[in-house]
Amino acid sequence: MENIKNIIFDYGNVIFEINFKRTQDALLQLGIANSTEFYGHRNQNPIFDDFEMAGVSSEEFRAEIRNAANNQNLTNQQIDEAWNSLLIGVSANNHDVLLATKKKYRTFLLSNNNEIHYDWIIKHIKERYNINNYDDFFEKAYFSQIMKLRKPNVNIFEQVIKENNLNAAETLFIDDSPQHIEGAKKAGLHTLLMDVHPEKLEDFLKEKGIL
Repeated sequence: MENIKNIIFDYGNVIFEINFKRTQDALLQLGIANSTEFYGHRNQNPIFDDFEMAGVSSEEFRAEIRNAANNQNLTNQQIDEAWNSLLIGVSANNHDVLLATKKKYRTFLLSNNNEIHYDWIIKHIKERYNINNYDDFFEKAYFSQIMKLRKPNVNIFEQVIKENNLNAAETLFIDDSPQHIEGAKKAGLHTLLMDVHPEKLEDFLKEKGIL
């Protein structure tokens, strides 16, 4: 792509495969009858937004799940396993793809995340790939629970732009969520909607003229 010098990547279903239905089914098994309305790709109970911005702790999050399931006997392990069932793993050779992209552009990660998912992901990449974190793959990795901001709010994009002295007109944002794309556009960023499986990330970037 012409004039693009910087790329901000989303994580879930761009680099790392996730499956919302798995968690919806798992929450249903915990006793949350309206699990598809309670948690989804585009709409969800406010507890999830709060958790992603560290507005509630992991313990407070688990307490809300117990309340929603009307079952105070659910264990932390049961709740965490249901919540983490969303997470599949890093697809194909995506770490190599990120390193190749980093050679051509300033690259950043911007993920709506939370403490329970983050801990699972770090454990996963350590055990499977012997990677401790994402410091080597991006100039900087941003996570919503640390920033206490989340996509699609424009202020999260503006903070990444300001902290790294980025020119928005030279910066591309890639995400699989249309609502996040709209937030990035409000911050003046170029955008691409990731509409293929994350295992196709390399093909997607080549097709768009990025690699």
